[in-house]
Formats: sequence, C-alpha cells, structure tokens
Amino acid sequence: MLQQGDIGVSKKVSTMFVLSCRTYVLIGLTGRNASGKSTIVDWFSKKGLKTASCSDSIRAWLAEKNIEPTRDALIEGGRELRRQGGAGILAEMLLEMLDGENAVIDSIRTPGEVEALRNREDFLLVEVKANSDTRWERSQSRARAGDPIDRETFIRQEKAESVAKDAAGQALNATAELADLVILNDGTEDELSKDLEEMFIKLNK
Repeated sequence: MLQQGDIGVSKKVSTMFVLSCRTYVLIGLTGRNASGKSTIVDWFSKKGLKTASCSDSIRAWLAEKNIEPTRDALIEGGRELRRQGGAGILAEMLLEMLDGENAVIDSIRTPGEVEALRNREDFLLVEVKANSDTRWERSQSRARAGDPIDRETFIRQEKAESVAKDAAGQALNATAELADLVILNDGTEDELSKDLEEMFIKLNK
C-alpha cells in the first residue's frame, strides 16, 4: 500500500502534485532490516534503473582492509567513514559514481545522506515499512550472512540503528521522517509488485 505525505511546509505542495508534474529518476530507499528494500531494488532493476547502495562504499573500504563484510563490520565501517567525511559521505560518493544516471539506491540511513542526494532535483526518498513480526520471519527465511540468528539480537540491532548516538551513527527514525512516499510491505510479493507498478506509472507521467 502506498501512502503519500506532505513534502515540506515551505514548498506548500503535496507529494501527489509533485508526482504528477515531474519524472523522478533517482529513487532512494530507507527502512528497517528485512522490510523488503532488496526486493524493491530488484524490481526497479528490471525496469532499467541502475542499482546502487550506500553500503557499496563501506564494502569497498572493508575490502581494502581485508575485513569480512559482516553486518556489524558494515555498521562500524559506515560510522568510521562518516567520522572521516561527514554524515553524507556515502551518498556523496555514490552521486559521483552515478554521474547523473537513472538509479535506485538502497540503504539510506542518515538525514545527511538524504541531504546530499537532494542535490539532484530528481531525487525521491521512499520509506519501506513492515511490522516487526513480518520482518523477523523474512530475516529467518532468507538466512542472509550477517543477519541475527535470534529475536533478541534482531531487536537489539534495530534499536541501535533507530536513533544515532552521534553524527557518525545510523538514524533510521530521523531518515524516515524525510520520506516523500511510504510503501507498506506487510503483504505478498505480488501485492508489493502492484504497488510498485502504481508508483512507477505515477513517477513517469
């Protein structure tokens, strides 16, 4: 299910108005672990958009240091890169690599990254939401390397990612508040595909 919210009092226009008047070609995704972001990335990839992730820069940095890209290593690597280059550094690096190409970007986790991506006027931030039980079940089913193996760890990691303790940390709550559009993804993959198709049509009017 799609939810459209206000994009900012200063602009005095609704998201629906914006969606009907311009084409977005840089789509950013934010959301909790196992909310369905990777599935959405794959869907847009089939529509011809290039795929990228704010984690790509972290993975490259870890590889240079011969560090295995576990979930904890990715989190700490992101913190270190933000300490060195500022809150928006991962997004800034991606923008340079994309060089104006159409793309869908996964793993946007800080307001600083959103701010950097909004330097492109065609940027749209989408929050992907699903309830905790659904996400835990998905996490267990996919058995991705680095995913928590028990519910307690799953909840602990989620809390740690929700609110940043400092400028280098992840801040999913604050990032979600900046979303232009919300996708509720508690249903089936077919239901998600229908919502994405609806959104894609609106984005290309």
